[in-house]
Amino acid sequence: MENFKEKYLAGEIPFEEIDEYSYQWGMSDDERTLAQYLGLNAEEEDAWVSVGEDALKELLDKQKK
Repeated sequence: MENFKEKYLAGEIPFEEIDEYSYQWGMSDDERTLAQYLGLNAEEEDAWVSVGEDALKELLDKQKK
């Protein structure tokens, strides 16, 4: 199953879907961290937590195919 990051980078979903993925993670019994569930690396997670969604989107957009 593809995670949020893989689908976003492939252009399959809009960035705003991160909210739905976060909600699904919160409602699940998944033992992974939210960052792991979303497919984020440490730099991406730090940007998201420390700066915000815009910083994360900017990092991901640099990786888009």
